Amino acid sequence: MIKRFTTLLLIFSSSVLWAQESVSPELKAVSITGGKTPSETAVTIGKQFLGYPYVSHTLDASPTEQLVVNLREFDCTTYLETVLALSLAWHDQIEKTNLASLDQSFRNYLTKLRYRDGRIEGYASRLHYFSDWLRDNERKGLLMDVTRELTGSISVAKPVSYMTTATYKYPRLTDPEIFKQVALAEASISQQSFYFIPTKNIRQAEAQLREGDIIMLTAARPGLDMKHVGLAVKHPDGRIHLLHASSDQAAVVITSYSLSEYVQGHKRLSGIRVARLRPTRDLATAAVETN
Repeated sequence: MIKRFTTLLLIFSSSVLWAQESVSPELKAVSITGGKTPSETAVTIGKQFLGYPYVSHTLDASPTEQLVVNLREFDCTTYLETVLALSLAWHDQIEKTNLASLDQSFRNYLTKLRYRDGRIEGYASRLHYFSDWLRDNERKGLLMDVTRELTGSISVAKPVSYMTTATYKYPRLTDPEIFKQVALAEASISQQSFYFIPTKNIRQAEAQLREGDIIMLTAARPGLDMKHVGLAVKHPDGRIHLLHASSDQAAVVITSYSLSEYVQGHKRLSGIRVARLRPTRDLATAAVETN
């Protein structure tokens, strides 16, 4: 009996060690200090990546669509998704030090955030437009669009067609079936009105923003819904600044000036939309309902 117990213990120990070794070294390097809410945790995690390089198109290296996990370099979207997925995974964990379990939960959340209905079913299943991303993840119960509640918001409708009219930027769209699927997604988005806060109104809405709010910056150009995304952080001066992966500065940074000043300084932006991760208790309910 003792021999059998020792054998089982060795098998269990080796399994745990293998699981820990299979965890990405990059994830091991992330020291997660959780806040009271997933949004607070997202800011804490997001700041750990300050200075990491901005690199675009990291999701398109493979000819087939698959989950890409990259904690070394980011564009604005992959940065946001990575930080949110890590925050959600940490709040899911009962045993916070179990890296293998955290890693699996992180990958599950990353898939859920990045893909329509949380399923990888080819290139078109990726939520390329942030209007689509926001609507899909709100439906999953992960977050909520709070733009309408903020001072200065207005309702608008804007047709989108950027991807299908700039196919040279998206080589996968040479496949007629993928092109058709993306065009259908664009048509669906175009039919939906939404609330946004125009540039001139952002200053008065700033006081209502919270740390960790998801800030989506709307595009001024026709055919495109949103151009950039980041997280709201409160500066020592009391103003809201943007924590984001910046193409201009080629790294993850916090803007040196306030959110309203940042948007005013970029003529290609027309305003913002704001989303907020749901409290932990709501996320637990959503997880049960979607599993």
